[in-house]
Amino acid sequence: MSKQYSVPFDKVNITGGFWKDRIALNESVTLDSVRRRFEDTGRFSALGCNWKQGEPDRPHFFYDSDAAKWMEAAAYVLSKHSDAELESYVEELIDRIERNMTPDGYFNVWYTVVEPGKRFTDRDHHELYCAGHLIEAAAAYYEATGKRRFLDLMRRYAELIETVFCREDSAAFTTPGHPEIELALVRLYRCTGEKRWLDLSRFFVDKRGNNEKDRGQASGFASEDYLQDMIPLREQTQATGHSVRACYIYSAMADIAYECGDRELLAAANSIFKNITEHRMYITGGIGSTRVGEAFTVDGDLPNETAYAETCAAVSLAMFAQRMSLTAVDSRYADTVERVIYNGFLSGVSLDGKSFFYENPLSIDLSKRNIKYWRGEEVRLPITQRVEVFDCSCCPPNVARFVESIGKYIYSYDGDTVYVHQFMQSDTDIDMNGGTVHVSQITDYPSDGGVTVCVGGAPVKLAVRIPSWCRDFSVEAKLAENLGTSGGYMLFDCRDGAKIELYFDMSPIIVSADPSVHEDSGKVAVMRGPVVYCAEGVDNGDIFSLSLSSELNAEPVDLGFGIPALDVDGTRISGSGALYAPADEMKHEPTRIRLIPYFAFANRGESDMQVWMSTR
Repeated sequence: MSKQYSVPFDKVNITGGFWKDRIALNESVTLDSVRRRFEDTGRFSALGCNWKQGEPDRPHFFYDSDAAKWMEAAAYVLSKHSDAELESYVEELIDRIERNMTPDGYFNVWYTVVEPGKRFTDRDHHELYCAGHLIEAAAAYYEATGKRRFLDLMRRYAELIETVFCREDSAAFTTPGHPEIELALVRLYRCTGEKRWLDLSRFFVDKRGNNEKDRGQASGFASEDYLQDMIPLREQTQATGHSVRACYIYSAMADIAYECGDRELLAAANSIFKNITEHRMYITGGIGSTRVGEAFTVDGDLPNETAYAETCAAVSLAMFAQRMSLTAVDSRYADTVERVIYNGFLSGVSLDGKSFFYENPLSIDLSKRNIKYWRGEEVRLPITQRVEVFDCSCCPPNVARFVESIGKYIYSYDGDTVYVHQFMQSDTDIDMNGGTVHVSQITDYPSDGGVTVCVGGAPVKLAVRIPSWCRDFSVEAKLAENLGTSGGYMLFDCRDGAKIELYFDMSPIIVSADPSVHEDSGKVAVMRGPVVYCAEGVDNGDIFSLSLSSELNAEPVDLGFGIPALDVDGTRISGSGALYAPADEMKHEPTRIRLIPYFAFANRGESDMQVWMSTR
């Protein structure tokens, strides 16, 4: 197992381009929009534990986690910019938590005001999930501000969890229904240096699917498969169950394998990653193909119109892939991060930064919304317009914290090599064995395929990812020797002042799915660089009568999305008026089809949409 070190996002300056604009929008709009909606819906006031039985607006059992993810996002902003008002707001939320924490270190809104006296009795009520997000927020806030109060509170909570689950074994369950505490404990270990938290995380990972107490607790759609309980994680080879829960626990597997040198656990994580990316992932990087359990199903089952592809699931896959990238020089991991961040994640937030999708379908046919079913029955389809808050509003704060920390996905390093995983205009200083290395990128990626990487300071090797979508590229190196390729990365031996100029050909390409994906049989999609495109009715009228030509003859069009739209060649079919007729009687008229980046769909009103289209 190779071991790289991620360069933290607060050590990376994103100096321009697509992601600088996105981060600015996140800080100026998204964070405040989520805050206001959480105030309106009582998520923040719930931390005060003032609700009484019989009153309206009972807090939900996962409100703690919604608030915690927002606090984590706020901490990330504070790590970059001083903001007294924002910091004061977070401090007030910490006050509420501190006032309502029990003497033994317990804090949970639901089990304080709704079901007091029943803590650690219901595996499905997100108790440790909420604790995990609070721990992550506390670590982030300490790292941003140097203030220990929140961290010390959550450390006390972690001590209680350690006592109840490891020493006493007094809880009604052994592992949580919704993973997250495992990730958080690794983070607490890294923040404090206390190995007990790494050991506790490993306890939860090793006990999942591997203890008697949890067996038989599954019910309804919360099956053993849904809960990652069917077999020990070390024996698992396929992605199963609830997609967010799955990739959170897979991320923890990668973390523990990394920290402990656990090759068996890493091999299992690799098998699962391979299954996801080769059989159970949408072209957009979305995962979880059914709303029933928000879950993975079987290989090749990737329906477009009913795709679940939760925004949080996209975040969780990027988290898993990034962790795996630190264990091996293998571009598959960073390729997956790239597929997610420009497509299935980014579609989860509106272009104005105010509203969100929970689900991210790959096709919308508005005519089906008018079907009247017998006796009020209905076929549930994803919503067609983003909203500012959901009853289950896990995605909005996840978007905020993910965008704000996007810089951590760009660079890593080991003893003698700096790795460039993602192409974003940025710079960073890295302290390595041979001294300090300065690395910067100048690029308008993914609008343009040009990337210039400059290296200064101590001599160093530089590994630059070759994107999997790229079929042709050029490279020129100054004060750097090209050492060839390994694991999907170009390797250079760089001296002070080295400049490496790359150009990745971003000509749009037509993509087909594997025949095992029956939903996409006979259809194609269009990609330009890492970006997946779609057609919308607002531009094209009846998109279901369109076919793409085999030669696209694409022309870029600026519609203000930050990445160009494309006008391409195609045909429009029209019939004879008969419901069924000989195929040679159908008329195919040449036309131009406008395609937009998938992430930008549903920003101009309700419209039909599809990613996969027929071709002639």
